[in-house]
Amino acid sequence: MPSNPEPTLPEPRRPEPPTGVKARRVLRNPRIWVVPGVLVGLLSLLMSLLYLGGILDPRGDLHDLPIALVNTDRGATVAGQQQNLGEQLVTGIATAPGQGDAVSWRQLDEATAKDQLASGKIYGALQVPPEFTASVAALGGTSERPARPTVLQYTNPGVGSLGSSFAAQIGQQAVHQASLALGGKLAALPQAQGLDNAARLLISDPVAVTTTVGHPIGKRSGLGLSAFYYTLLLVLAGFFGANIIGNGVDVALGYADNEVGPWRARHPVVPISRTSTLAVKCAMSVGLSLLTSSLIMLAAVVVLDMDATHLPLLWIFSVCASSAVGLGVQAINAAFGGLGLLISMFVFIVLGLPSSGATIPLDALPSFYRFLSLFEPMRQLTDGVRSILFFDAQADAGLTRAWVWMAIGTVAALLFGFAMTRYYDRKGLHRTVPELA
Repeated sequence: MPSNPEPTLPEPRRPEPPTGVKARRVLRNPRIWVVPGVLVGLLSLLMSLLYLGGILDPRGDLHDLPIALVNTDRGATVAGQQQNLGEQLVTGIATAPGQGDAVSWRQLDEATAKDQLASGKIYGALQVPPEFTASVAALGGTSERPARPTVLQYTNPGVGSLGSSFAAQIGQQAVHQASLALGGKLAALPQAQGLDNAARLLISDPVAVTTTVGHPIGKRSGLGLSAFYYTLLLVLAGFFGANIIGNGVDVALGYADNEVGPWRARHPVVPISRTSTLAVKCAMSVGLSLLTSSLIMLAAVVVLDMDATHLPLLWIFSVCASSAVGLGVQAINAAFGGLGLLISMFVFIVLGLPSSGATIPLDALPSFYRFLSLFEPMRQLTDGVRSILFFDAQADAGLTRAWVWMAIGTVAALLFGFAMTRYYDRKGLHRTVPELA
């Protein structure tokens, strides 16, 4: 007998794409535009005002740029009288009219000036050498080619190329004006009347400026900007790391969907309080900062050969800095939910970058940014990294301030974050997710 044919199974049908509301209809609804439009518009406006507002006129915004004046002149006899022209030159520069409050001249001795250059407290220095008065007196002598009196100018690239450049420009202009004033006095002396035209021209502007680096830094230091970019990497690692960790924990606990391309999945909800969830995220932020800080240091110092000293201290500081940023982001996200991303971005990046004083010195920023720099994390962290990289990890070069503010920020973040989550838990505001049909 013929065998019965085996029944054939129907081929599985692919699920039809859901039909319903069209994209055109959604876009026509004005309510869907309101919240994104307001947030994106405000973000664009504020970022434009904050970033551009601090860089448009740094010379016009200069306020108390610290530059040292050092007089080591021993004095000599000029026109029959014992004089110290170096002291007169320094005093004339410090009291010259028309400077306003753009510069803060600091009359220091040589040792103090070198110490402040080495700790980043001043942006440059002008030093009158010991034989200055004697060189000036020789201009009216019998020598055919008298040595021109010289003022030494020291730059400080460790405080940033722009700040050091400002100090150098201001110093040269100040010496030039003082030289013209000194030249007028010399031209009025009786012994200057018989000089030839070349000698008169030399006397009219007698002082030259020789510029040298007062506190050198390594060649692979980005002209003093490597400290800023290294700090930026630490902040970004803490910021993005905290958000990645937060989303990953929420997915693992079932409070957020996991979408990869066209695939979407949701894990079973784990009954856990907001406080415990924050504790998990904070612990992971601290733990992974060990990895991120090590990789940043590996890339910068080993692979790219960035000039760096005090490597163990730099590593410890980097871990603590990245952890502090991560804890701050976790606390803000726990308190404000979805808005936490924008708030933490403003706190750590949008307000931090223009007020860090790294690319444009704080003394060349408007007063609003100088106010932000008193507490903004990026300024404190930049000072700490700069101290380690450029100023021999001196405590008074910004390192102590960085540690103190890092500790204050960490404690404040933990207190704020856990206070908010405990409040939500006590009020029964749990992170419940409705069951899907």
